[in-house]
Amino acid sequence: MRQSISQFEVAFEQETTLERRRREQLRRRAANRSRARRMTRDEQEGKVRFSVLAACLTATVAVVVVAMFEALSFLIA
Repeated sequence: MRQSISQFEVAFEQETTLERRRREQLRRRAANRSRARRMTRDEQEGKVRFSVLAACLTATVAVVVVAMFEALSFLIA
């Protein structure tokens, strides 16, 4: 009887240890997935911000060029 109880205790400890490892692995995997999603989202937001910046700069250049040629034609005329 003592041997079966001690075997049960040893098996329980081993199972508990395995369960702890499993939970820690799951926790790490979830953290890695979360980090990967965050990095992907930040990269996509960065691309959108860059596109908006490029569009604004292009529009600014176009407006300045048109305004300068209008001013030049006004001064010459």
